[in-house]
Amino acid sequence: MTQTLHVTIGSPDRSGLEDRLKAIDSGEDVAPHNPTLAIEDLETFGRVFRSTNLELLEAIVEHDPASIRELARLVERNPPEVLENVNELADYGLLELEEDGQAKRPVVWYDEIDVDLPLTSTGAQRDAANA
Repeated sequence: MTQTLHVTIGSPDRSGLEDRLKAIDSGEDVAPHNPTLAIEDLETFGRVFRSTNLELLEAIVEHDPASIRELARLVERNPPEVLENVNELADYGLLELEEDGQAKRPVVWYDEIDVDLPLTSTGAQRDAANA
């Protein structure tokens, strides 16, 4: 089964969050929602999803490396550079680093990314662009 991460540009949509939390607290069955990552702006989106980072995510999904070093070998890059990129991806929640002895194993729980990329500006974004 395909696991999809949804990515949006802008502030996260928290509508309905309070109601979902109340339902969970009262023991109700709550249908799972689609995991969504909100990236604050297009510049950050471009940095986070640059080709070198996408190559790392693809290598992790396809090969399930046991360490950062193994991942670096897979993509034929220097381990310190790969570690820097992996830490950035982990900071945004795009992967997790599992401790495995002295090694850190990169783990991606999804195998597809769905991006919602609006081509129009909304209020605050438009005002900032015109400033």
